[in-house]
Amino acid sequence: MTKLSVNINKIATLRNARGHNRPDVLQAARDIERFGAEGITVHPRPDERHIRYQDVRDLKGIVTTELNVEGNPTPDFLDLVREVRPEQVTLVPDAPDAITSNAGWDTLRHQGYLRDVVGELQQLGCRVSIFLDPDLALVEAAAQTGTDRIELYTEAYARGYHANREAAVAAYRLAAARAGQLGLGVNAGHDLDLDNLAWLHQQLPELAEVSIGHALICDALYLGLENTVQLYRRQLAPRAGSSH
Repeated sequence: MTKLSVNINKIATLRNARGHNRPDVLQAARDIERFGAEGITVHPRPDERHIRYQDVRDLKGIVTTELNVEGNPTPDFLDLVREVRPEQVTLVPDAPDAITSNAGWDTLRHQGYLRDVVGELQQLGCRVSIFLDPDLALVEAAAQTGTDRIELYTEAYARGYHANREAAVAAYRLAAARAGQLGLGVNAGHDLDLDNLAWLHQQLPELAEVSIGHALICDALYLGLENTVQLYRRQLAPRAGSSH
């Protein structure tokens, strides 16, 4: 079954708006796991505008499923990962001033650099995933870095879903299939929601994990956090006749 990892950055954004500890990010993580999520994702940025580096340290001590830490492997980020040693590190090439992740890696151009980073993180005991656009050449180059997984950047899929969902998913289907042939695990994330998640899941049998934050937290404002986590998990339930 495809796992749901909930990105709690937006919960930290709300906390930081008032400068106190409400909502409590650690308690939210505990509750999200209790409600059925199979992982917690955080993406600390250099300005700590949402998740703080100390949050990551604290979360490592309380997350009982899997902690997935996303980020650009800058020296400060790598120092944090060396200290925390999360179960998974997702490498994302975002600029410090990016509002949110907006591009995948050019694994052809940066292959040597990524190979070095991936190797070090794996020696720490972390599973490594590389954030990637659904391009076959990039998938093949990612495999040459030694990474364990790729995370398909799904903004383009989400943007095109309502106009033509078959066309929107086509490149992702090919990329996931190629990744599977190369022995890579496949994650996905960005702009996935209750409208488009089930179709992506149905079309990508290789899909191991999705990371969802913004849409899930927005839905929780109306539907409640527990109910929302379970609704998202329901979109990932195995289909009749499915092998996953």
